[in-house]
Amino acid sequence: MTLFLVRRFSTLLLTLLIVSVVVFAVMNVLPGDPSLVILGIDSTPEAQAALREKMGLNVPAPTRYWQWITGALVGDFGISYSFDLPVAMLITERLPVTLPLALMATVATVSVALALGVFAAIRHGKPGDWGVMALSQLGIAVPAFWLGMLLILLVAVRLRLLPAGGFPGWSDPVEAVKALILPAVALALVQSAILTRVVRSSVLEVMRLDFARTARAKGLSRGAVFRRHVLPNALIPIVTIIGMQIANLVTGTIVIENVFSLPGLGRLLFQSIANRDLFTVQALVLLFAAVVVVSNFIVDVGYAAIDPRLKDRLT
Repeated sequence: MTLFLVRRFSTLLLTLLIVSVVVFAVMNVLPGDPSLVILGIDSTPEAQAALREKMGLNVPAPTRYWQWITGALVGDFGISYSFDLPVAMLITERLPVTLPLALMATVATVSVALALGVFAAIRHGKPGDWGVMALSQLGIAVPAFWLGMLLILLVAVRLRLLPAGGFPGWSDPVEAVKALILPAVALALVQSAILTRVVRSSVLEVMRLDFARTARAKGLSRGAVFRRHVLPNALIPIVTIIGMQIANLVTGTIVIENVFSLPGLGRLLFQSIANRDLFTVQALVLLFAAVVVVSNFIVDVGYAAIDPRLKDRLT
């Protein structure tokens, strides 16, 4: 197990290194002058030269990459051009919005999908199964941002049950959680629709295998067969999708935060792109890419925990 973890962690570090090179290359090395992009085509050559010097763009690209990546390892991503503040400080200020939102959406997604997927599998071919599949198909077809706008109109504007947008801060935890409920629901419903179908299919497949029927024939109750035999063997494809969806939920906050006017990392990314803030965009893209890579690493470790036989296939 230790060797497996070392190999997977080494792969994680190598992947993050490659991601950092790609992000830096896209933002700095591709054709185009970043100072011209930031200042606009009407700027003077003197202003462009001053900005290039201020941002260190006169330094060769390999040197700039080394300075950036070594700084990133200690939390120094440079100074934001548009906010005139350290990028790390901006990320730290916005993280208490994005992280709880992603966690709430993840918990809601997994809880709803497991409950509905198992319910549909147990009632396979019955009206309950048809109803769950119809709802999941509808959920897959609805974009998260459009669902968010519908929730604002219905729950916030018409029923006045929850805030329509904004974030009051964590000084009042109750109001803060209320502000995140609708965005979390908008994120979770779409993803839970996908996961529900996976849970149903995986549980049905395992329930039809010989060992599950044999355990039932030996006198074990349906609940015991499900807990001891069906669910553990059905978790592999479920964990795969959950790992992918965690990354989708985190990156999905980019759009949802703008729909609900939440001051999180997603809104910061939009503002930085609009302001042509090179260092902030670069840091945020690297951060969101790292979330995807780390999620895949957690999925691989989850595989090994669920079924140790898979370690040999994953090494």
